[in-house]
Amino acid sequence: MTRQRISGQKGAAKIYSVSELTRDIKVLLETRYPTVWVEGEISNFRVSPTGHGYFTLKDEFSQIAAVAFRSQLRRLPVALKDGMRVVVSGSIGVYERRGEYQIIVSKVEEKGVGALQIAFEKLKRKLFEEGLFSPEHKKAIPLFPQRIGVVTSPTGAAIRDILNVLERRFSNLHIILHPVRVQGDEAAGAIASALADFNGAAAPNVDVIIVGRGGGSLEDLWAFNEEIVARAIFASELPVISAVGHEIDWTISDFVADVRAPTPSAAAELVIGRKEEIAGRITALRERLYHYASALVGEYRRRVDVAKQSYVFREPGNLIKQYQQQVDELLGRLSLLSRHRLEMSAQRVRSLTGRLESLNPEGVLARGYSITVNVADGAVVSRVAGARMGAQVKTLVTDGSFTSRVTNVRPGHVSRRTKSNENSQRQGREKL
Repeated sequence: MTRQRISGQKGAAKIYSVSELTRDIKVLLETRYPTVWVEGEISNFRVSPTGHGYFTLKDEFSQIAAVAFRSQLRRLPVALKDGMRVVVSGSIGVYERRGEYQIIVSKVEEKGVGALQIAFEKLKRKLFEEGLFSPEHKKAIPLFPQRIGVVTSPTGAAIRDILNVLERRFSNLHIILHPVRVQGDEAAGAIASALADFNGAAAPNVDVIIVGRGGGSLEDLWAFNEEIVARAIFASELPVISAVGHEIDWTISDFVADVRAPTPSAAAELVIGRKEEIAGRITALRERLYHYASALVGEYRRRVDVAKQSYVFREPGNLIKQYQQQVDELLGRLSLLSRHRLEMSAQRVRSLTGRLESLNPEGVLARGYSITVNVADGAVVSRVAGARMGAQVKTLVTDGSFTSRVTNVRPGHVSRRTKSNENSQRQGREKL
Protein backbone atom coordinates (compact mmCIF):
# COMPACT_ATOMS: atom_id res chain seq x y z
CA MET A 1 0.00 0.00 0.00
CA THR A 2 1.39 3.41 -0.95
CA ARG A 3 1.41 5.82 1.99
CA GLN A 4 0.44 9.36 1.04
CA ARG A 5 1.72 12.50 2.73
CA ILE A 6 0.25 15.98 2.96
CA SER A 7 2.61 18.97 2.74
CA GLY A 8 2.36 21.62 5.41
CA GLN A 9 4.31 24.19 7.30
CA LYS A 10 5.97 21.54 9.49
CA GLY A 11 6.61 19.01 6.76
CA ALA A 12 4.68 16.09 5.33
CA ALA A 13 1.95 14.38 7.44
CA LYS A 14 1.35 10.65 7.15
CA ILE A 15 -2.13 9.52 6.05
CA TYR A 16 -3.25 6.22 7.63
CA SER A 17 -5.83 3.87 6.29
CA VAL A 18 -8.47 2.81 8.81
CA SER A 19 -6.96 -0.67 8.97
CA GLU A 20 -3.45 0.67 9.55
CA LEU A 21 -4.53 2.97 12.38
CA THR A 22 -6.62 0.25 14.04
CA ARG A 23 -3.73 -2.20 13.79
CA ASP A 24 -1.30 0.29 15.36
CA ILE A 25 -3.75 0.95 18.23
CA LYS A 26 -4.13 -2.80 18.72
CA VAL A 27 -0.37 -3.24 19.03
CA LEU A 28 -0.08 -0.32 21.48
CA LEU A 29 -2.88 -1.55 23.78
CA GLU A 30 -1.87 -5.19 23.75
CA THR A 31 1.76 -4.25 24.41
CA ARG A 32 0.87 -1.76 27.16
CA TYR A 33 -1.69 -4.01 28.93
CA PRO A 34 -0.67 -7.67 28.48
CA THR A 35 -2.42 -8.51 31.79
CA VAL A 36 -4.83 -6.38 33.82
CA TRP A 37 -7.14 -6.87 36.82
CA VAL A 38 -10.40 -4.93 36.61
CA GLU A 39 -13.30 -4.75 39.08
CA GLY A 40 -16.86 -3.99 37.97
CA GLU A 41 -20.45 -5.17 37.60
CA ILE A 42 -21.52 -7.61 34.87
CA SER A 43 -24.29 -6.40 32.58
CA ASN A 44 -25.95 -7.70 29.41
CA PHE A 45 -24.33 -11.14 29.67
CA ARG A 46 -25.06 -13.53 26.80
CA VAL A 47 -23.63 -16.72 25.38
CA SER A 48 -23.32 -16.89 21.59
CA PRO A 49 -24.27 -19.99 19.55
CA THR A 50 -20.56 -20.80 19.35
CA GLY A 51 -20.32 -20.91 23.15
CA HIS A 52 -18.40 -17.68 23.77
CA GLY A 53 -19.56 -15.42 26.60
CA TYR A 54 -19.98 -11.68 25.95
CA PHE A 55 -20.80 -9.05 28.57
CA THR A 56 -20.21 -5.48 29.70
CA LEU A 57 -18.12 -4.67 32.76
CA LYS A 58 -19.14 -1.35 34.28
CA ASP A 59 -18.88 0.90 37.28
CA GLU A 60 -20.60 4.16 38.20
CA PHE A 61 -18.96 6.19 35.43
CA SER A 62 -17.70 3.94 32.61
CA GLN A 63 -18.00 0.57 30.95
CA ILE A 64 -15.85 -1.76 28.87
CA ALA A 65 -16.71 -4.74 26.68
CA ALA A 66 -15.48 -8.16 27.78
CA VAL A 67 -15.37 -11.61 26.22
CA ALA A 68 -14.68 -15.05 27.73
CA PHE A 69 -14.04 -17.52 24.94
CA ARG A 70 -15.69 -20.92 25.12
CA SER A 71 -12.72 -22.91 26.36
CA GLN A 72 -12.05 -20.39 29.13
CA LEU A 73 -15.73 -19.87 30.00
CA ARG A 74 -16.11 -23.56 30.81
CA ARG A 75 -13.22 -23.41 33.30
CA LEU A 76 -14.43 -20.37 35.25
CA PRO A 77 -15.21 -21.17 38.92
CA VAL A 78 -18.47 -19.15 38.89
CA ALA A 79 -21.42 -18.89 36.50
CA LEU A 80 -21.52 -15.36 35.14
CA LYS A 81 -24.83 -13.46 35.25
CA ASP A 82 -26.14 -9.90 35.14
CA GLY A 83 -25.77 -7.92 38.35
CA MET A 84 -22.78 -9.91 39.62
CA ARG A 85 -19.84 -7.87 40.92
CA VAL A 86 -16.55 -9.44 39.91
CA VAL A 87 -12.82 -8.93 39.53
CA VAL A 88 -11.61 -10.20 36.16
CA SER A 89 -8.10 -10.79 34.88
CA GLY A 90 -7.15 -10.77 31.26
CA SER A 91 -5.50 -8.91 28.42
CA ILE A 92 -6.65 -5.90 26.44
CA GLY A 93 -7.45 -6.74 22.85
CA VAL A 94 -8.88 -4.90 19.86
CA TYR A 95 -11.56 -6.39 17.62
CA GLU A 96 -10.31 -4.91 14.37
CA ARG A 97 -13.48 -5.42 12.33
CA ARG A 98 -15.42 -2.94 14.53
CA GLY A 99 -12.48 -1.03 15.94
CA GLU A 100 -13.53 -1.85 19.54
CA TYR A 101 -11.27 -2.63 22.45
CA GLN A 102 -12.23 -5.24 25.03
CA ILE A 103 -10.96 -7.36 27.89
CA ILE A 104 -10.21 -10.95 26.92
CA VAL A 105 -11.06 -12.65 30.21
CA SER A 106 -8.96 -15.49 31.60
CA LYS A 107 -9.89 -15.41 35.32
CA VAL A 108 -12.92 -14.30 37.33
CA GLU A 109 -13.37 -13.78 41.07
CA GLU A 110 -16.84 -13.02 42.46
CA LYS A 111 -17.07 -9.95 44.71
CA GLY A 112 -20.79 -9.91 45.43
CA VAL A 113 -24.01 -8.55 43.95
CA GLY A 114 -24.12 -5.38 41.86
CA ALA A 115 -25.97 -2.22 42.82
CA LEU A 116 -28.90 -2.77 40.45
CA GLN A 117 -29.41 -6.34 41.59
CA ILE A 118 -29.34 -5.22 45.23
CA ALA A 119 -31.97 -2.55 44.48
CA PHE A 120 -34.10 -5.13 42.66
CA GLU A 121 -34.04 -7.60 45.55
CA LYS A 122 -34.69 -4.86 48.13
CA LEU A 123 -37.80 -3.55 46.34
CA LYS A 124 -39.01 -7.08 45.61
CA ARG A 125 -38.82 -7.99 49.31
CA LYS A 126 -40.56 -4.75 50.34
CA LEU A 127 -43.50 -5.18 47.95
CA PHE A 128 -43.83 -8.87 48.81
CA GLU A 129 -44.15 -8.03 52.50
CA GLU A 130 -46.83 -5.44 51.66
CA GLY A 131 -48.84 -8.11 49.84
CA LEU A 132 -48.58 -6.71 46.29
CA PHE A 133 -47.68 -10.16 44.95
CA SER A 134 -50.48 -12.04 46.78
CA PRO A 135 -52.66 -14.34 44.62
CA GLU A 136 -55.87 -13.03 46.22
CA HIS A 137 -55.26 -9.65 44.57
CA LYS A 138 -54.93 -11.12 41.06
CA LYS A 139 -57.80 -10.28 38.71
CA ALA A 140 -59.02 -12.74 36.07
CA ILE A 141 -58.45 -11.97 32.40
CA PRO A 142 -61.85 -11.67 30.60
CA LEU A 143 -62.72 -14.61 28.37
CA PHE A 144 -63.73 -12.46 25.38
CA PRO A 145 -62.11 -9.00 25.62
CA GLN A 146 -63.23 -6.74 22.79
CA ARG A 147 -61.01 -3.69 23.52
CA ILE A 148 -57.37 -4.22 24.54
CA GLY A 149 -55.17 -1.40 25.86
CA VAL A 150 -51.41 -1.58 25.20
CA VAL A 151 -48.78 0.45 27.06
CA THR A 152 -45.48 0.30 25.18
CA SER A 153 -43.27 2.14 22.69
CA PRO A 154 -45.02 2.90 19.37
CA THR A 155 -41.83 2.11 17.43
CA GLY A 156 -40.59 -0.99 19.27
CA ALA A 157 -40.82 -4.64 18.29
CA ALA A 158 -43.31 -5.35 21.10
CA ILE A 159 -46.28 -3.54 19.52
CA ARG A 160 -45.58 -5.14 16.13
CA ASP A 161 -45.48 -8.61 17.68
CA ILE A 162 -48.73 -8.01 19.61
CA LEU A 163 -50.60 -6.70 16.55
CA ASN A 164 -49.37 -9.53 14.32
CA VAL A 165 -50.50 -12.22 16.76
CA LEU A 166 -53.89 -10.62 17.43
CA GLU A 167 -54.51 -10.16 13.70
CA ARG A 168 -53.95 -13.89 13.12
CA ARG A 169 -56.02 -15.02 16.10
CA PHE A 170 -59.00 -12.63 16.21
CA SER A 171 -58.99 -9.75 13.74
CA ASN A 172 -62.19 -8.07 15.04
CA LEU A 173 -60.58 -6.76 18.23
CA HIS A 174 -60.05 -3.07 19.01
CA ILE A 175 -56.44 -2.27 20.00
CA ILE A 176 -55.82 1.05 21.77
CA LEU A 177 -52.14 2.01 22.08
CA HIS A 178 -50.95 4.43 24.76
CA PRO A 179 -47.44 5.28 23.46
CA VAL A 180 -44.75 5.69 26.13
CA ARG A 181 -41.00 5.59 26.51
CA VAL A 182 -39.89 2.22 27.87
CA GLN A 183 -36.27 3.09 28.64
CA GLY A 184 -34.52 6.00 30.31
CA ASP A 185 -35.07 8.27 33.30
CA GLU A 186 -38.59 9.38 32.33
CA ALA A 187 -39.88 5.96 31.27
CA ALA A 188 -41.19 4.75 34.65
CA GLY A 189 -43.29 7.85 35.22
CA ALA A 190 -44.73 7.67 31.70
CA ILE A 191 -45.69 4.01 32.11
CA ALA A 192 -47.38 4.64 35.47
CA SER A 193 -49.25 7.63 34.03
CA ALA A 194 -50.48 5.56 31.05
CA LEU A 195 -51.85 2.87 33.38
CA ALA A 196 -53.66 5.53 35.41
CA ASP A 197 -55.08 7.06 32.20
CA PHE A 198 -56.59 3.74 31.11
CA ASN A 199 -58.30 3.50 34.50
CA GLY A 200 -59.54 7.12 34.45
CA ALA A 201 -63.12 8.21 33.88
CA ALA A 202 -62.25 9.94 30.58
CA ALA A 203 -60.25 7.00 29.24
CA PRO A 204 -61.43 4.74 26.41
CA ASN A 205 -63.27 1.71 27.75
CA VAL A 206 -60.90 -1.28 27.60
CA ASP A 207 -61.28 -4.78 29.04
CA VAL A 208 -57.62 -5.60 29.73
CA ILE A 209 -54.20 -3.89 29.56
CA ILE A 210 -50.90 -5.26 28.20
CA VAL A 211 -47.81 -3.41 29.47
CA GLY A 212 -44.27 -4.26 28.40
CA ARG A 213 -41.44 -4.08 25.89
CA GLY A 214 -38.96 -6.29 24.05
CA GLY A 215 -35.78 -7.74 25.50
CA GLY A 216 -32.67 -5.95 26.69
CA SER A 217 -30.13 -5.71 29.46
CA LEU A 218 -30.99 -5.21 33.12
CA GLU A 219 -30.52 -1.46 32.63
CA ASP A 220 -32.78 -1.45 29.53
CA LEU A 221 -35.62 -3.13 31.46
CA TRP A 222 -35.14 -1.11 34.64
CA ALA A 223 -38.22 1.10 34.17
CA PHE A 224 -40.33 -1.99 34.89
CA ASN A 225 -38.44 -2.47 38.17
CA GLU A 226 -39.40 0.96 39.50
CA GLU A 227 -41.74 1.20 42.49
CA ILE A 228 -43.99 3.76 40.77
CA VAL A 229 -44.77 1.27 37.99
CA ALA A 230 -45.38 -1.58 40.43
CA ARG A 231 -47.88 0.47 42.46
CA ALA A 232 -49.64 1.70 39.30
CA ILE A 233 -50.16 -1.91 38.19
CA PHE A 234 -51.43 -2.90 41.65
CA ALA A 235 -53.82 0.07 41.75
CA SER A 236 -55.31 -0.72 38.32
CA GLU A 237 -58.96 -1.75 38.44
CA LEU A 238 -58.49 -3.34 35.01
CA PRO A 239 -56.60 -6.64 34.72
CA VAL A 240 -52.97 -6.14 33.66
CA ILE A 241 -50.71 -8.52 31.71
CA SER A 242 -46.97 -7.83 32.12
CA ALA A 243 -44.91 -8.77 29.04
CA VAL A 244 -41.35 -7.56 29.53
CA GLY A 245 -38.32 -8.90 27.66
CA HIS A 246 -37.73 -12.56 26.90
CA GLU A 247 -38.53 -15.80 28.73
CA ILE A 248 -35.53 -15.51 31.06
CA ASP A 249 -36.22 -11.87 32.03
CA TRP A 250 -38.13 -11.19 35.27
CA THR A 251 -39.07 -7.71 36.49
CA ILE A 252 -40.98 -6.34 39.47
CA SER A 253 -43.96 -5.65 37.19
CA ASP A 254 -44.16 -9.38 36.41
CA PHE A 255 -44.69 -10.18 40.09
CA VAL A 256 -47.34 -7.48 40.64
CA ALA A 257 -49.34 -7.97 37.42
CA ASP A 258 -52.39 -10.20 37.29
CA VAL A 259 -50.70 -12.37 34.63
CA ARG A 260 -47.05 -12.58 33.57
CA ALA A 261 -46.35 -13.33 29.90
CA PRO A 262 -42.79 -14.38 28.95
CA THR A 263 -42.84 -12.22 25.78
CA PRO A 264 -45.11 -9.61 24.15
CA SER A 265 -46.18 -12.22 21.58
CA ALA A 266 -47.14 -14.60 24.38
CA ALA A 267 -49.21 -11.81 25.98
CA ALA A 268 -51.25 -11.50 22.77
CA GLU A 269 -51.80 -15.26 22.78
CA LEU A 270 -52.90 -15.20 26.42
CA VAL A 271 -55.35 -12.31 26.05
CA ILE A 272 -57.61 -14.01 23.47
CA GLY A 273 -57.94 -17.46 21.94
CA ARG A 274 -58.23 -18.16 18.24
CA LYS A 275 -61.68 -17.47 16.83
CA GLU A 276 -61.90 -20.98 15.40
CA GLU A 277 -60.90 -22.53 18.73
CA ILE A 278 -63.55 -20.54 20.62
CA ALA A 279 -66.27 -21.55 18.17
CA GLY A 280 -65.14 -25.16 18.42
CA ARG A 281 -65.22 -25.05 22.21
CA ILE A 282 -68.79 -23.70 22.16
CA THR A 283 -69.90 -26.49 19.84
CA ALA A 284 -68.20 -29.13 21.98
CA LEU A 285 -69.74 -27.72 25.16
CA ARG A 286 -73.19 -27.72 23.57
CA GLU A 287 -72.82 -31.36 22.57
CA ARG A 288 -71.57 -32.34 26.02
CA LEU A 289 -74.46 -30.46 27.62
CA TYR A 290 -77.13 -32.31 25.63
CA HIS A 291 -75.39 -35.64 26.14
CA TYR A 292 -75.15 -35.10 29.88
CA ALA A 293 -78.77 -33.95 30.15
CA SER A 294 -80.02 -36.95 28.17
CA ALA A 295 -78.02 -39.37 30.28
CA LEU A 296 -79.25 -37.74 33.50
CA VAL A 297 -82.90 -37.91 32.49
CA GLY A 298 -82.49 -41.53 31.35
CA GLU A 299 -80.88 -42.55 34.66
CA TYR A 300 -83.63 -40.91 36.69
CA ARG A 301 -86.31 -42.63 34.63
CA ARG A 302 -84.62 -45.99 35.12
CA ARG A 303 -84.46 -45.52 38.88
CA VAL A 304 -88.10 -44.44 39.04
CA ASP A 305 -89.20 -47.50 37.05
CA VAL A 306 -87.25 -49.78 39.41
CA ALA A 307 -88.77 -48.03 42.42
CA LYS A 308 -92.31 -48.35 41.02
CA GLN A 309 -91.93 -52.08 40.42
CA SER A 310 -90.46 -52.65 43.87
CA TYR A 311 -93.24 -50.78 45.64
CA VAL A 312 -96.00 -52.46 43.60
CA PHE A 313 -94.88 -55.98 44.43
CA ARG A 314 -93.79 -55.41 48.02
CA GLU A 315 -96.36 -53.05 49.49
CA PRO A 316 -100.10 -53.86 49.55
CA GLY A 317 -103.13 -51.63 49.80
CA ASN A 318 -102.83 -48.00 50.71
CA LEU A 319 -99.03 -48.13 50.97
CA ILE A 320 -98.87 -48.72 47.21
CA LYS A 321 -100.83 -45.54 46.57
CA GLN A 322 -98.60 -43.65 49.00
CA TYR A 323 -95.45 -44.77 47.26
CA GLN A 324 -96.96 -44.06 43.87
CA GLN A 325 -97.64 -40.49 45.02
CA GLN A 326 -94.02 -40.15 46.17
CA VAL A 327 -92.89 -41.38 42.76
CA ASP A 328 -95.04 -38.75 41.04
CA GLU A 329 -93.51 -36.06 43.24
CA LEU A 330 -90.02 -37.30 42.41
CA LEU A 331 -90.81 -37.24 38.71
CA GLY A 332 -92.07 -33.68 39.01
CA ARG A 333 -88.93 -32.55 40.83
CA LEU A 334 -86.77 -34.36 38.26
CA SER A 335 -88.56 -32.65 35.38
CA LEU A 336 -88.20 -29.23 37.01
CA LEU A 337 -84.50 -29.78 37.75
CA SER A 338 -83.78 -30.99 34.23
CA ARG A 339 -85.54 -28.00 32.64
CA HIS A 340 -83.70 -25.61 34.94
CA ARG A 341 -80.31 -27.05 34.07
CA LEU A 342 -81.09 -27.10 30.38
CA GLU A 343 -82.29 -23.48 30.47
CA MET A 344 -79.15 -22.34 32.30
CA SER A 345 -76.89 -24.17 29.83
CA ALA A 346 -78.84 -22.86 26.83
CA GLN A 347 -78.62 -19.33 28.21
CA ARG A 348 -74.85 -19.71 28.55
CA VAL A 349 -74.58 -20.92 24.95
CA ARG A 350 -76.76 -18.02 23.71
CA SER A 351 -74.61 -15.54 25.64
CA LEU A 352 -71.37 -16.85 24.14
CA THR A 353 -72.90 -16.99 20.65
CA GLY A 354 -74.23 -13.44 21.05
CA ARG A 355 -70.81 -12.12 22.01
CA LEU A 356 -69.27 -13.74 18.95
CA GLU A 357 -72.00 -12.28 16.72
CA SER A 358 -71.43 -8.82 18.22
CA LEU A 359 -67.95 -8.86 16.69
CA ASN A 360 -69.42 -9.30 13.17
CA PRO A 361 -68.56 -6.25 11.00
CA GLU A 362 -72.18 -6.19 9.78
CA GLY A 363 -73.14 -5.12 13.27
CA VAL A 364 -71.10 -1.95 12.78
CA LEU A 365 -73.28 -1.02 9.78
CA ALA A 366 -76.43 -1.75 11.76
CA ARG A 367 -75.37 0.82 14.37
CA GLY A 368 -75.44 3.66 11.84
CA TYR A 369 -71.93 3.51 10.41
CA SER A 370 -71.10 3.07 6.71
CA ILE A 371 -68.19 1.93 4.54
CA THR A 372 -67.13 3.86 1.42
CA VAL A 373 -65.06 2.26 -1.36
CA ASN A 374 -63.70 3.50 -4.68
CA VAL A 375 -65.69 2.02 -7.57
CA ALA A 376 -62.59 1.86 -9.76
CA ASP A 377 -60.43 -0.40 -7.58
CA GLY A 378 -62.64 -1.38 -4.64
CA ALA A 379 -60.26 0.19 -2.10
CA VAL A 380 -61.79 1.36 1.20
CA VAL A 381 -61.77 5.16 1.56
CA SER A 382 -60.55 5.61 5.13
CA ARG A 383 -58.80 8.97 4.68
CA VAL A 384 -59.36 12.15 2.66
CA ALA A 385 -56.36 11.30 0.48
CA GLY A 386 -58.23 8.27 -0.84
CA ALA A 387 -61.10 10.39 -2.25
CA ARG A 388 -60.10 11.86 -5.61
CA MET A 389 -62.07 14.68 -7.21
CA GLY A 390 -64.55 13.34 -9.72
CA ALA A 391 -64.08 9.72 -8.65
CA GLN A 392 -67.09 7.47 -8.28
CA VAL A 393 -67.50 5.96 -4.79
CA LYS A 394 -69.84 3.30 -3.46
CA THR A 395 -71.23 3.63 0.07
CA LEU A 396 -72.31 0.47 1.93
CA VAL A 397 -75.02 0.79 4.59
CA THR A 398 -76.96 -1.78 6.58
CA ASP A 399 -79.68 -2.42 3.99
CA GLY A 400 -77.78 -1.95 0.72
CA SER A 401 -75.52 0.52 -1.06
CA PHE A 402 -75.57 3.63 -3.26
CA THR A 403 -73.08 5.22 -5.68
CA SER A 404 -72.04 8.88 -5.75
CA ARG A 405 -69.34 11.10 -7.21
CA VAL A 406 -66.77 13.15 -5.25
CA THR A 407 -67.31 16.88 -5.85
CA ASN A 408 -65.65 18.36 -2.81
CA VAL A 409 -62.64 17.20 -0.73
CA ARG A 410 -61.91 19.03 2.49
CA PRO A 411 -58.93 17.88 4.63
CA GLY A 412 -59.43 18.14 8.34
CA HIS A 413 -58.43 16.55 11.66
CA VAL A 414 -57.75 12.83 11.26
CA SER A 415 -58.29 10.74 14.36
CA ARG A 416 -55.97 7.87 15.15
CA ARG A 417 -57.37 4.61 13.89
CA THR A 418 -56.40 1.33 15.37
CA LYS A 419 -55.36 -1.61 13.29
CA SER A 420 -58.43 -3.53 14.35
CA ASN A 421 -60.80 -0.79 13.02
CA GLU A 422 -59.22 -1.01 9.58
CA ASN A 423 -59.49 -4.79 9.66
CA SER A 424 -63.18 -4.56 10.57
CA GLN A 425 -63.82 -2.21 7.63
CA ARG A 426 -62.01 -4.54 5.24
CA GLN A 427 -63.90 -7.59 6.45
CA GLY A 428 -67.19 -5.71 6.28
CA ARG A 429 -66.53 -4.81 2.64
CA GLU A 430 -65.63 -8.41 1.77
CA LYS A 431 -68.82 -9.78 3.39
CA LEU A 432 -71.10 -7.22 1.76
